[in-house]
Amino acid sequence: MNIYSWSNLDRNGRESLFLRPSDKHVDKEVVRKILLDVKERGTEAVLRYTEDFDKVRLSDIFVEKGEISSAFDAIDSSLRLAFLQAAGNIETFHRSQLELVKDIKVVVESGVVCEQVSRPISRIGIYVPGGTAPLFSTVLMLAIPARIAGCTEIVVATPPQRDGKIDPDILAACQLSGVTEIIKVGGAQAIAALAFGGDGLLPVNKIFGPGNAWVTEAKRQVTQICPSVGCDLPAGPSEVLVLADETADANFVVWDLLSQAEHGADSQVLLVSTSEDKIREVLSLLEQIVPDLDRADLVRSSLANSRAIFCENLDAAIDCSNQYGPEHLIINTKNPRDLFEKVTAAGSVFLGPWSPESVGDYASGTNHVLPTSGAAHFTGGVSLSSFLRRITVQELSSEGLLNLASTVETMATHEGLSCHANAVRVRRRVLENSLVVNREKGRGSEC
Repeated sequence: MNIYSWSNLDRNGRESLFLRPSDKHVDKEVVRKILLDVKERGTEAVLRYTEDFDKVRLSDIFVEKGEISSAFDAIDSSLRLAFLQAAGNIETFHRSQLELVKDIKVVVESGVVCEQVSRPISRIGIYVPGGTAPLFSTVLMLAIPARIAGCTEIVVATPPQRDGKIDPDILAACQLSGVTEIIKVGGAQAIAALAFGGDGLLPVNKIFGPGNAWVTEAKRQVTQICPSVGCDLPAGPSEVLVLADETADANFVVWDLLSQAEHGADSQVLLVSTSEDKIREVLSLLEQIVPDLDRADLVRSSLANSRAIFCENLDAAIDCSNQYGPEHLIINTKNPRDLFEKVTAAGSVFLGPWSPESVGDYASGTNHVLPTSGAAHFTGGVSLSSFLRRITVQELSSEGLLNLASTVETMATHEGLSCHANAVRVRRRVLENSLVVNREKGRGSEC
């Protein structure tokens, strides 16, 4: 990791620090070709890409129901207990969000009633990475809130192993979480399969899940090719920014950095510190630890894309973090909550020395599908509302229409939209004529 001084960098220098490595590695035209090929040829194309990219020849992309039904009981007992605790916390946190998506009904003025109601997205797709590290935790993170939201069909797409089967831990998570369908497909072709469907596979309404740069690019493009299918957010490759002062334990900082670096060669980790001594201590520990790691080559590639940034004070450090907009932000300082109040852009924040990013990835209860590549500047991570359609409703009485008629007619006329104005005007005239008739009838009865 190269060391930079924040105060010595101009605007362009600071922006160059925050270039994501994933921007360099994806051939967007290749992704587009895959999407269009699957759209045209369906499962035939999916099977061919699976053989080309994953080196697995399949006759069918579906996982049979029988393979799922006993999957949870088949995994290690300690992992079963871990699944249950993590799933319980995820359920608790996301179920609490039901309060935030309650239907509302408001009388905005006499005769004008407006509502907002929630309807679950009927059929969702979940992409679960299964390459160098099968992320069974992603199943829990997405299928559990989908079930709470009321989604009736939950389809998981995940790459097959070399034997043509799905990772057994992913299968177990699918069974525990209520997944209704699983396909053995990874990469950009999986996003295409979810969006366009195929033999026996219906398209989904929205696609969720993290992935490598190719998957993220496929999610971006598929919504342009098929506007009726939505995607959650840019969720990958993974990134973390650790903000540490002189009180931080360097050992803690090192492992927080490495836990993100081991996700893949295109992951990015940043160390931002107000202590030059702390930076040197962390970098020295990295040099000692990395060679002995199981995934040392991946980590080295990731660290090559990474930075250590010295800031003269905590205000400059938080400014640096906000400009980057990290997926994960760890604040390991003396008074972390004070700094948190100044955070404006981050996917998920971890406060203090006892809150490693790992707990958010697995078991604290918050969602680990988070915005990457700077998307934290405009959106948050997946939540219960991500699985719902928010529909607004308005119902006007005759009185309500008359109350708004003049305003709507005036505004529509000034925008040059005469039909908008007439849609109100014809109704107003009917009501006004009716009022005149009723008044005349009233005078007649008095005579």
